Amino acid sequence: MAIKAKKIFKIILGVIIFFTLPSLLFFGFVYFKYAEDLPQINPTEKADVLANKMLEALDYEAYKNTDYIEFTFKQRHKYQWNKLENTCNVFWSHFKVELDLNNKSNSKVFVQDQAYNGVEKEKYVQKAIDYFNNDTFWLVAPYKVFDAGTKRSIAKNEDGEEGLLVTYTKGGSTPGDSYLWHLDENYKPKSFQMWVDILPIGGLEATWSNWKTTETNAQLPTFHKFMFLGLELDDIKTSRSE
Repeated sequence: MAIKAKKIFKIILGVIIFFTLPSLLFFGFVYFKYAEDLPQINPTEKADVLANKMLEALDYEAYKNTDYIEFTFKQRHKYQWNKLENTCNVFWSHFKVELDLNNKSNSKVFVQDQAYNGVEKEKYVQKAIDYFNNDTFWLVAPYKVFDAGTKRSIAKNEDGEEGLLVTYTKGGSTPGDSYLWHLDENYKPKSFQMWVDILPIGGLEATWSNWKTTETNAQLPTFHKFMFLGLELDDIKTSRSE
């Protein structure tokens, strides 16, 4: 009996090692290849000047005057965002949540097109908020560098190039996150590095290079390359109120 138990233990241990060892090796490879310490956060006027140059390169006025944005994130989450009224319809799977971003208690949940007011309503509303915070950030993050609670610093990469480090001390789903923007010669974003709560490795980089000039002249990305992953933003439409 003891021999049989020992054999079962060895089998279980072998299965665990078989599935976890490659993951551990991959994590170790990524960590030692890409991990970087967060640069020193030291807000300066020079950083504000650089942030304004980035906004000018992206025609911030066109974005600011855009009242409505519609898009799909990774072909999974669809958004109908009314910036003017600060509301958003969020769609995923068989759910629809009509978010009131000023007062989430006014939000409405629909399951398979039927109004839902059950015990899990608050959970679905919060999930929609988390989706909204994450997915819209991948769409409009450059325009949020002067949001309330942000700190802007100048930081240099390994090649000595200056970038714009933006730290969010409040707001969103994970306050405390930092992003180091790398800009091209025209001050337009080409990538950023991330030090965020949801990633165990700091300094990972994602591109910001596939831009679309929308109907309102707001410039928005359609694709990000993040390591070996691609983040697609499709069906982007913008409009202004009449």
